[in-house]
Parts: sequence; structure tokens; C-alpha cells
Amino acid sequence: QVQLVESGGGLVQAGGSLRLSCAASGRTFSSYAMGWFRQAPGKEREFVAAITYIGGGADYADSVKGRFTISRDNAKNTLYLQMNTLKPEDTAVYSCAARNSPGIRRSYSAYDYWGQGTQVTVSS
Repeated sequence: QVQLVESGGGLVQAGGSLRLSCAASGRTFSSYAMGWFRQAPGKEREFVAAITYIGGGADYADSVKGRFTISRDNAKNTLYLQMNTLKPEDTAVYSCAARNSPGIRRSYSAYDYWGQGTQVTVSS
């Protein structure tokens, strides 16, 4: 089992940057594929990015490709999401998730553990 805690959210102007972190407990972080999802008010939760268990592969939603970068440091049990050129439509609660499998998936139902989320607000 793994517990996840996100941090790094906040208020930023359009065009700005933020880096989200997701700290994981447990000794098996390196065996989990990881993902970031977001949910805006009144909208469904959507896939943002995912990374394989050793960080050798990643997948991004079209809406963030070229602006966001997912990475992980297995020695620090931490997942990151670097968000650049932020837009007002990126405003949402961002959550990290762990999948008890090395492969990456876009479906939130494929993930086994979730953090509580961190709010990102982008002003225009």
C-alpha cells in the first residue's frame, strides 16, 4: 500500500509556472506507475499525465502536451509535475495516483491509490 500527499499548488497568473510534488510513503514506490489527474468545478476528472515505474516512458493529454512535464525521483519517493505556460483553463484540483503495475494508463479506474489533491488556480 502507498499513501500520497500532493503539494505545490497555488494561484498563478496566466503564462506562469508551477511545480507540483507528490510524496509517497512506503518502500515500493518504484514499482508503481504514477499519474496526474485534474478536476475542475462542474467537470469530470480528466487525465493529465502518466509515467512508467522507472520513468522511462510518459504520456500526456493533448491539452497539456508541450507545456507540462511529468517526472519522478524514486530515490526520494516523489512524483513531480512541472507546469509551464499555464492557462486559465488549467484551473482545477490536481491529484496524483499510483497504479500497482509498471505500465501507464489514462483511465482513472486503472489507479489504485490517490492523494487528496492540491488546488491550482490560474488567473487571466
